[in-house]
Amino acid sequence: MRVEHTPRTVQAVWGLLVLNTLGSTGAETIVPLPRSLIQMITMGALVAAFALALALNPRLRVRAGAFLLLLSLLLVPSLISSVDLSAGFGALFRCGRFAVFVATLWLLSRWWDGSTTFVRYHIRCYFLVLCSVAAGLVLSPGAALPDLYGGRLVGALWPLTPPQIGQYAAVVVGLTVLLVLGRRTDRRSAVLVIVPSLALLALTHTRTATIGLLAGLVVAIGSLVLTSAAARRWFGWALACAAVAAVAFGSLLQAWFLRGQTEENFSTLTGRAKVWEALLDAPRSGAERLFGVGLGDKSFDGLPIDNSWLAVYHEQGLLGVALVAGFVLVPATVALLRPPSLARACALFLITYCGLASYTEAGLGDASPYLLHLALAASLLVAPAAPPAPGAGPPAPDPVRRTVARPVRGKEVA
Repeated sequence: MRVEHTPRTVQAVWGLLVLNTLGSTGAETIVPLPRSLIQMITMGALVAAFALALALNPRLRVRAGAFLLLLSLLLVPSLISSVDLSAGFGALFRCGRFAVFVATLWLLSRWWDGSTTFVRYHIRCYFLVLCSVAAGLVLSPGAALPDLYGGRLVGALWPLTPPQIGQYAAVVVGLTVLLVLGRRTDRRSAVLVIVPSLALLALTHTRTATIGLLAGLVVAIGSLVLTSAAARRWFGWALACAAVAAVAFGSLLQAWFLRGQTEENFSTLTGRAKVWEALLDAPRSGAERLFGVGLGDKSFDGLPIDNSWLAVYHEQGLLGVALVAGFVLVPATVALLRPPSLARACALFLITYCGLASYTEAGLGDASPYLLHLALAASLLVAPAAPPAPGAGPPAPDPVRRTVARPVRGKEVA
């Protein structure tokens, strides 16, 4: 395939997809925003993203891959389980949103070429979200660190929960560190992104995001150790710093992770395990086991499920679980089989982070930031287009067919 320049408008489409996945529930904001208004903004962003992507790609040129194919097949159990309206009209609405989200990714796949272009888009978009969180913290510290969330950082301008902010900060930090290792950005710019993002991550007290960041970087940097001297230095320093921190600040780290919880509450993952047991013990028909009960708000009996696999099982059944496992494992397998590179390291970081976070957070079965992370990983694993050979001129024009004049009834025609 020929090398093709990525239009700048593609970044706007990616940013609109990020806005759509921010959600409409969370902490109370400084200026109260009705949920209906937030839903109009997020859904309008998705429609605008699809329309803009279609305008950029009117001939529907796409790059097919296993990730997008399996993601598209996930629409089948989602629609089958939602069409009987047992979960209400909201299930069909969520199916429509999911379909438009997937269609937009198909349109953007035209510019997936294995480069780090979309990595930069990802960092910029989520860093802007983090800037809004920081602005809310400066404008109203009380609203940004409410007692309702135990003093953890929330979005005071846009309703964002601590796990959301922690996720965005962890992904931004991890990808920026990898760009520094790959010498795709300068250290000064990286520091301006990494330091405030780490500060916001610490204020959220989000254990999942912290563990996901550390594990993702270990896997990603470890994949570069054999070919990158910078990666070897970072890896060595990281191990040394981790050892020193574990010895010198062990009690403080333990207190940070416990967040004032009892050991019993911590062992049940803040009550999540009780919800999981109730969900698995609930009676289900054969159709519900296979196709689920329809797309919902990722809750069971009014309580959040907070587990991607159980949420998919509940809403899209065993078929949905198999498809989600497919589009997570296929990119992971492809990444492991690729030779070491920066793109491979970024993909491994994102896949590792999403895999770990799926245990305590939902989102792999519907339009969410986690699907955007995995889509970015899939774009990094696309075989790059072959550039033109050095010194090669422009492609030869089509041969001109010469016409020969011949007489016809005393006249000449060409």
